[in-house]
Amino acid sequence: MSLLDQQKDAPPEVRAVINFLRSKNGPKLRTGVLNGKRVDYFKGSGAVKALLTPAYAKLKNAPKVTSEAEATAVLSQTVRHAFFLRVDRGESITLTSGQTKTKAKVVTVNQMQLFEQEMYYAWFYEGSQWTTYLGGALMVVVLLAGVMFPLWPPMFRQGVSYLSMGVLGLVGLFFVIAILRLIFWLITIVAAPPGIWIFPQLFADVGFVDSFIPFWEWDIKVKKKGKKSKKGTKEEGSRPDTPDDSLRPPKAASLGSDSEISRPSSARGGVTVEDVKDEDD
Repeated sequence: MSLLDQQKDAPPEVRAVINFLRSKNGPKLRTGVLNGKRVDYFKGSGAVKALLTPAYAKLKNAPKVTSEAEATAVLSQTVRHAFFLRVDRGESITLTSGQTKTKAKVVTVNQMQLFEQEMYYAWFYEGSQWTTYLGGALMVVVLLAGVMFPLWPPMFRQGVSYLSMGVLGLVGLFFVIAILRLIFWLITIVAAPPGIWIFPQLFADVGFVDSFIPFWEWDIKVKKKGKKSKKGTKEEGSRPDTPDDSLRPPKAASLGSDSEISRPSSARGGVTVEDVKDEDD
């Protein structure tokens, strides 16, 4: 029996659990490679925690879960329908997608299909496909509507023509405003330097209304503070009479206390090593 046949035989309550786990409320997904193809897999403990969340408690037509033992029992029943299969992890490899590089584990399907929290499981189910079907149907409707435009009623065709003319008029008005503001800036940069911009936020990364606020503004460039050009020179804006810290004599250590030099780096606030949590936890 194939995986699709096993999934078709799943009862409605099992499908409700699977759809919940495959949604954003499900366990944390990891990227793996199975037979040269990219797959999503998760840890069993993550699925158990997902069934104990309040979001799952609100789910209808799904088995009730109140403890980890009940969650494990429910997941043990769902694993038999091959929506996800137990896998063993191998070595890590690097996957390249354009300019993005991600690390992934090579996984292989284990022959012993049972559910435990410390095991890993790869998805063989993409979730509900109703959004894909709806998008495909809308695309077909739009294409048919465009092809059958000559058969539209005269009133609809006239409305579409008016709408297209309005959009083209707005685009043309935008170009006219851009050309006029450039001409006005060229005139004011000579007559009243440093020049005036009309709608200075027109090409800024702001909203539509904010693109036209303020109406005008002087063309004044904000100067950035200068960086160090040579070793020992200070940035622009710093006090010239401030002595360099490196030229100050070290403070004498007080009697009865350790000096700063004798202290280890951890005591002086130096570099510290943080414990990084393993991604498999």
